[in-house]
Amino acid sequence: MTKITRQQIIDDAKENQVKYIRLCFTDIHGVIKNVEIPEEGLEDALDNNVMFDGSSIDGFSRIEETDMYLYPDYNTWLVLPWENTEYGNVARLICDVHRPDGEPFEGDPRVNLKKNLKYMQTKGFHRLKVGVEPEFFLFQRDSQGEVTLAFNDRGGYFDLGPVDAGEDCRRDIVLELQKLGFKMEASHHEVSPSQHEINFEFDDALEAADKLQTFKLVVRNVAKRHNLHATFMPKPIEGVNGSGMHINCSLSDSDGNNVFDDPKTEDGMSEIAKGWIGGIIDHARGYTAITNPIVNSYKRLIPGYEAPTYISWSDSNRSVMVRIPSARGKKTRTEIRSVDATANPYLAMAVILRSGLDGIENGRTDTEPVRMNLYALDRKTREEMGIKNLPGNLKDALKELNGDKIVQEALGNHIYEKFLIAKEAEWEDYRGRVSQWERDTFLKMF
Repeated sequence: MTKITRQQIIDDAKENQVKYIRLCFTDIHGVIKNVEIPEEGLEDALDNNVMFDGSSIDGFSRIEETDMYLYPDYNTWLVLPWENTEYGNVARLICDVHRPDGEPFEGDPRVNLKKNLKYMQTKGFHRLKVGVEPEFFLFQRDSQGEVTLAFNDRGGYFDLGPVDAGEDCRRDIVLELQKLGFKMEASHHEVSPSQHEINFEFDDALEAADKLQTFKLVVRNVAKRHNLHATFMPKPIEGVNGSGMHINCSLSDSDGNNVFDDPKTEDGMSEIAKGWIGGIIDHARGYTAITNPIVNSYKRLIPGYEAPTYISWSDSNRSVMVRIPSARGKKTRTEIRSVDATANPYLAMAVILRSGLDGIENGRTDTEPVRMNLYALDRKTREEMGIKNLPGNLKDALKELNGDKIVQEALGNHIYEKFLIAKEAEWEDYRGRVSQWERDTFLKMF
């Protein structure tokens, strides 16, 4: 990847008449935050001199540890075309968070992913390559611009216009992403009404996480221009398929070889790949709170709506949690199908990486593939086969996280403790609410 220099950023800002710069970072929940500065502050920002109050960000610092500094990653410099104004353009830099003494802040999810990638390199692997497949819904806005739950179309899988009424919006999203340098692979209507998927090229894990955050911003902003609301909420409507975000992974060595590939084996997969799969399977219940982090995530992970609910893998079966696509060679990879796009991408990639590495280190190559439809089997048969379920709700997922030391190590103590506190509070708030379903079902019965 070509490295962008400080001077190139300064020159590009002048050439594009950039008047404001967003210094962006991500909190533990995956929400993008930013400090906006005028053009006069750009050089100061590039010298890591912009400070913010960390105690105001959920999961960051305590009140007595407020000062945090933003260290921009020069390679994330982007002029944001959708934010052009009559006064000038707006640009973006993604930043790492550091303490006043210059040390990286352990509560920054991006810093944490970098730490895990360094750990990976100590194990003899050079890169974690990641491709994401985020799905989202487009809902109509009312005459006041407020979000509704009204579908924008009644299309289905791979439908096109006029049935797919989101076609123009989706195409504009792709065009906007291409302006930002994304290499697009495919976009199409998904199974549910008003549901869409847009895929872009594989990248190194850190860049893939950065791009996913940018992708979400573009999708929401372009949708708003079309008087639509884009949501990555996993299950906004009952009775239809929810939105997931399949994560495709492979490891490479220092020569760029995909170490998951082995043409000498019957299935074309190496012992390293089998160990990785074993680790992903072993720790699935432990990392699900990270990859499916909100109470609504578990409304998607139920049988009957194509989302996986059983911890298993196969090279052909789409009812399993981990699928091995048929492509081999450089494209040999694992596809983890349980994840949804509410996951913080930096944390999700960190826990997946450490889980897979743990499987490799411990030689977990004996996990057998499942080539039958798991949804057609009863619970007893699945249990006899040793197939476990994913956690059924956020409370159970947090309990599993609390018992998985490898996943906790991947997060680090700070993020693990702050995440657990926040999500336990979310669960308590959720379970104390009385739903409309409960009123409809029980109010007149009892």
